Amino acid sequence: MLLDEARRAGMLAPWNEFARTSHYPSVMQSWQWGELKAATGWRPMLITVGGPNAISAGAMILCRPIPRVGRCLMYAPRGPVLDWSDADLFCELLGRIRSEARTLGGIALKIDPCVPVERTEVADMLERSGFVFTGSDDPDLGGTQPRYVMKTDLRPDPDEILAGFHSKWRYNIRLAERRGVTVREATRDDLPTFYALLTQTAQRDDFRIRGRDYYELIFDLLVRDDLARLFVAEREDKMIAGVLVFVMGSEAVYVYGGSDADEFKHMPNHLLHWEIMRWARERGCTAYDFRGVSKEVDGEPVGELSGLNRFKRGFSARYNEYVGEYDLVLSPLWYRLYRLALKTRE
Repeated sequence: MLLDEARRAGMLAPWNEFARTSHYPSVMQSWQWGELKAATGWRPMLITVGGPNAISAGAMILCRPIPRVGRCLMYAPRGPVLDWSDADLFCELLGRIRSEARTLGGIALKIDPCVPVERTEVADMLERSGFVFTGSDDPDLGGTQPRYVMKTDLRPDPDEILAGFHSKWRYNIRLAERRGVTVREATRDDLPTFYALLTQTAQRDDFRIRGRDYYELIFDLLVRDDLARLFVAEREDKMIAGVLVFVMGSEAVYVYGGSDADEFKHMPNHLLHWEIMRWARERGCTAYDFRGVSKEVDGEPVGELSGLNRFKRGFSARYNEYVGEYDLVLSPLWYRLYRLALKTRE
């Protein structure tokens, strides 16, 4: 059902709670994420197994209409959500998705769940069900969402967590404090300054960002409903760094960050990440996900983002790899035409 229909049916709050308590929770499977993406041309919908009080599996799916042909692409970011050891449940959910796809004219369903690559039985189940691995060979990306991430365990006591950091990182945290750097939770009024820092960082590090209105929507939809927070580091009443984190269930996820290059010498980012970890642990999170890094082979990063691996490992973050991105082809002819159009555009 579409999100407005789901709202009327009373499915949204139960769905979010189901996603939050799942083994691999992600804000990208929340209904608020669907509403956010609706502003960028996607049509969000929920497909579930079980009613509002007994959901056992499901997916928040984004549908992207293909102009003039009455077809659409379907994408369940970081989904679907279910017990991945239950093959029968997966088949039931997949059957419902296929049925809905026929109605919508879906040509393919893309998924990229946060399932560890070590769970080879999940990849086997996906391939038996007709999914094809479509992840990128790029060791710095691996798909639409990062396939390679690093996470810090937040379960130990704070002193023990801090003791696990590289000594230079602990020194930098203390240095930032001595130099008067402070960290606070930001408000919506801080967004223009944060966006300026984000823009500066994107230009410096050569990556793309969205317009400011997108981050305003994140604040209005995700921060409003306790699914995200913006934290900023300041010195002498000036914002010098900021980090936007998503939080759902057991993990806080670093998503966007910006900083003033002229203030690097005060080490605001080290203190900022540490304070966010402390905040996340206090609210019950067991891991802080630093998100995308380079792929690691035998413990060594092999991509151009290897510097990120080293920076994040300084916070005692461990490398994690997911099963990756898979497509289920629902209309072979239209899917071939779509893939051909992508190659022509490259």
